[in-house]
Amino acid sequence: MTSDPSSLASRLDLERLDRDLFRGYSPDDGRPRVFGGQVAAQALVAAVRTVAPDRPVHSLQSYFLRPGNPKVPIVYQVDRIRDGRSFATRRVVAVQDGEAIYNMAASFQVTEEGLSHQEPMPEAPSPESVPSYRELIRRKAHDHPVFKVLEQLESHIDIHDLDPVDPLQPRHRDGPHLVWWKACERLPDDPLLHQCVLTYASDYTLLDASLHRHAKTWLDPQMMVASIDHVIWFHRPFRADEWLLYSTDSPSASGARGLNLGRIFSQDGTLVASVAQESLMRVRA
Repeated sequence: MTSDPSSLASRLDLERLDRDLFRGYSPDDGRPRVFGGQVAAQALVAAVRTVAPDRPVHSLQSYFLRPGNPKVPIVYQVDRIRDGRSFATRRVVAVQDGEAIYNMAASFQVTEEGLSHQEPMPEAPSPESVPSYRELIRRKAHDHPVFKVLEQLESHIDIHDLDPVDPLQPRHRDGPHLVWWKACERLPDDPLLHQCVLTYASDYTLLDASLHRHAKTWLDPQMMVASIDHVIWFHRPFRADEWLLYSTDSPSASGARGLNLGRIFSQDGTLVASVAQESLMRVRA
């Protein structure tokens, strides 16, 4: 994909061990566990490599089963469930040390014309109107040790939050949360790679939607927070190395779980994908 081993395209690249068996690696940048978006994106890469290139992915449904160890390679086992005339279905299980850490079902479809409609994109200031997520982290590096750790992590996605919440001073927030993002690097023209990059980036900021309804953040020591499942529907072509607007909200939280919904738009207002995720948001006793 690229000669730069630290690039996002290289991080999502997989070693083929057998016809339907792949191995992926994680950055050694100090994370205590593998970033969920990376596992989802690598699993989709594995599935894509077993499907004809004229069938882009149109949806995926997945579950995070166990935290991944960044020091251990991840093996992706692909099951070719079905290859029909229009659709193909794949199941992918990500395994570490003999145990499943992630499970995905993905559906692929030959491109077809048909009826079309979409909801309009919310009005939003430009991404350049606010500082980047990386800049906000630099500003907080002396306020809490966790920000020094975050400053050292690999940064593949340029995020500009239009209404950031300080995790050290959380506040209640209702309604849609708007964030601009794009890949930091220029990507090859392969549209399937751009779908994999969107899968990677869609795990950023999403579970904040339910936490912020209760003035909580992932840094609160009383909260146990993790992604449980992750669903994406791909609607229209896009480039993940050009600005995309991520609009997220949470319609419900109950049973120590929060439901988070997201819509992703290109700058011209095209709805390119929809996302849903249920997250664990358990209050520690």
